[in-house]
Amino acid sequence: MATLPAGHGPPSGVSGSVWRAPGIPLLVAMTVLAFSGYAALLPVAPLWAVHGGADSVGAGLVNGVLMLVTVLTQLVVPSALRRVGWAPVLVAGMLLLGLPSAALGLSDGLLPVLVVSAVRGLGFGVVTVTGSALVAELVEPRRRGAAIGAYGLAIAGPQVLLLSAGPWIVEQLGYGPVFALGVLPALGAVPAALLARRLDHVPEAQERAPYLRLLRPMALLLAVTLAGGALITFMAPMSTSATLSTGALLLLTVAAAVARWRVGALADRFGPRPFLWPLVLLTAAGMTVVAWAVRDPQATAVVPLLLGAGLVGVSYGGLQNLTLVLAFRTVSRPHYGSASAVWNIGFDAGTGLGAVVVGMVAAGSSFTTALLVAAAVSLLTLPLTLVRRRTREG
Repeated sequence: MATLPAGHGPPSGVSGSVWRAPGIPLLVAMTVLAFSGYAALLPVAPLWAVHGGADSVGAGLVNGVLMLVTVLTQLVVPSALRRVGWAPVLVAGMLLLGLPSAALGLSDGLLPVLVVSAVRGLGFGVVTVTGSALVAELVEPRRRGAAIGAYGLAIAGPQVLLLSAGPWIVEQLGYGPVFALGVLPALGAVPAALLARRLDHVPEAQERAPYLRLLRPMALLLAVTLAGGALITFMAPMSTSATLSTGALLLLTVAAAVARWRVGALADRFGPRPFLWPLVLLTAAGMTVVAWAVRDPQATAVVPLLLGAGLVGVSYGGLQNLTLVLAFRTVSRPHYGSASAVWNIGFDAGTGLGAVVVGMVAAGSSFTTALLVAAAVSLLTLPLTLVRRRTREG
């Protein structure tokens, strides 16, 4: 069954949950499996490298390499979709993200861990671009904010469970169970293949993608994911308690999940613009509070750490939804893949920079200084939230 072109979905009076829209259940299944493997290893792969003798720079490189390869892959996914179609691209992405995770148990040396991260980055680049582009393909524009919220919840659910639980699982059961969870995306090749049968071939664009207009949502997203990526990567090593770091990551991911889900309906009703600047300020405030909480390497302040993680979580989830809505409003249907690629580049470049830059600054000074730098980066994007731009959709 082919998807309808944007703007030709059900009439405005059509009711019903976006969760039951054609193709959405398969997209959710594929996404949950993909991000279960991704989330399980995101905080644990750096710890595995530290187990093998890596310092904070080496630990930061683990996720930094993952995101670098992810971003480079995202650049070519739109053209791959046009040339070979949805099925080969989707299935290959799921397999590349999942299968290499089984090799992590062979060595905790930094180089082998980086190689696995690089191969997984190929798969993650495919999964991220195709996943968000599928939301635009499957759901009409007037319900897109809610659909992005549902898709975001499918991403955030595994992160709530596994980002926070990863360090605890390692402490209680060892690394093996987490490496097994990392293979789960390979199972997602089945719903991916079924979903691809519902889709038209990606149409050729008649004009070049408006990349300059997409820089605004990408920059906003990059800044908040730099902050979130830093906390996800370094929450365990910068906290004095595994239980506390687990609680803080749980709070961050729950807040992000709820914010990304609920802000979609608000964006459909009021537009994304009124919510952008408060969320940018919330990012800076949250990072500042966390920086204060970890100022003493021997005694992490519990309440400020949890509060700061929660504040960053709200902005982290909310801005993910709003910037994707902005990106799709900027382009026509043939450019959905390009808009998705640009958005995902902002997301993953920010996550990678959060790991690498914060790790380097922390190695040269302290985690407090590094987190304050991340807060300042967020504030630099505040003027972008006040810009009005015409969009293609109402």
